[in-house]
Amino acid sequence: MRTALDTNILSALWSSEAVASHISTELAASRALGGIVICGPVFAELAAHPNVNQTFIEEFLKETGIGVDFNIDEDIWRRAARAYAEYGKRRRESGGGAPKRLLVDFIIAAHASLRADRLMTLDPHRYRQAFPKLKIV
Repeated sequence: MRTALDTNILSALWSSEAVASHISTELAASRALGGIVICGPVFAELAAHPNVNQTFIEEFLKETGIGVDFNIDEDIWRRAARAYAEYGKRRRESGGGAPKRLLVDFIIAAHASLRADRLMTLDPHRYRQAFPKLKIV
């Protein structure tokens, strides 16, 4: 079983947030079940973390066996586009009451839904409505 990671998982771990211990346990369990992967946009977002640099990121990923899938092909873009369009429609119909979500969230979820079996995130509500079939950890 392949697990894709949202940016906030590694960011919380590196920042030693209160959930870091739980994240470590979940990562170990996910590794035991199969591979762990991040997509290119997650890799790029991680570069903005205040406590790391690109060398740290690459060494961490290598040491932990987390793969990086830099290929975002047409099926991922199309799935992200459909979900983003549906989100935009819901937002307009609701009068725009909910905060704007970034396109990158839809790309991360589309990647997870097509290239992994599940997505580990600290923001499950962000993905459940737009990707109801995606298993969230």
